[in-house]
Amino acid sequence: MAPTAQPSRIKPPALRSGDRVGVVAPASNITRELLERGCETLRQLGYEPFYFDSILERDLYFAGSVERRAQELEEMFGREDVRAILCARGGYGSNYLPLALDPKKIVLHPKILVGYSDITTLVCCMADSANFVTFHGPMVTKDFALDDGVDLASWTAAVGGASEWEIGKGSGARALAPGQAEGVLYGGCLSMLAASLGTKHEIRTDGTILFVEDVATKPFQVDRMLMQLKLAGKLDAVRGIIFGEMLDCRQSADQDYTLEEVVMRVLGDLKIPVAFGLRSGHVSRANITLPIGVRARLEVGADVKLRILEAATTKS
Repeated sequence: MAPTAQPSRIKPPALRSGDRVGVVAPASNITRELLERGCETLRQLGYEPFYFDSILERDLYFAGSVERRAQELEEMFGREDVRAILCARGGYGSNYLPLALDPKKIVLHPKILVGYSDITTLVCCMADSANFVTFHGPMVTKDFALDDGVDLASWTAAVGGASEWEIGKGSGARALAPGQAEGVLYGGCLSMLAASLGTKHEIRTDGTILFVEDVATKPFQVDRMLMQLKLAGKLDAVRGIIFGEMLDCRQSADQDYTLEEVVMRVLGDLKIPVAFGLRSGHVSRANITLPIGVRARLEVGADVKLRILEAATTKS
């Protein structure tokens, strides 16, 4: 049976200098200090950050109740004066939102949605269920709040509507299995990708260049989740795989094997290009923005290049 083709996704309007960006907290609670620090960086970049006062609410480890978080996201999508939606942080809690959101308040208002980590749930759900291009990239109280927290070249290209661009030298990516492949760029935090299996919002990986990343996850846990994806058939029609930095993903300081060896033990028989180390998501610095749902080409050789083959936004 031929693999299912990825749909052509709806592209949101591009982000321009002077545009208002809505800041939301769909998962864990945040602090005002980091929120304001991140918003100041956004102002310096020429944007007008906007958030509701309720963003600072707390309910256990969440940024308020699920009703508050869902309403916040729906209102940001519905507001004509908000051009893009940036998540404040991840943590935990985005998996509550697909059941709480009213699709009619979102699907008619395509907008840039940016986040990673726990926000992978929303990034992939919006890409698949709402059919939007979404963005795996920097968050307000994390990357925008740090010096050198955002890779501005990829940010500008991704949200600004560059027609074709490349992530190559300086991305941190290196080869594990050589080759070349084209597909639709897709993915995010491995823990969240695996957690989607068996739900109504199970990830759709056929025909993709799959991006996978995580943080502070032991090698055997990475192994287990990759095997879970493999046994579920989610790697059968993947055309190439590229991993993030995978910060602090080790068993102990003196382990006598590498995470790369663990990865290739699981993926080696797929006979597809595999790269490791691309700096997007949980990163040491300069978070790279990846558009989810656009055509891309992965070239793995002496160098690793990820070529974005189409604009992720429209310049309307």
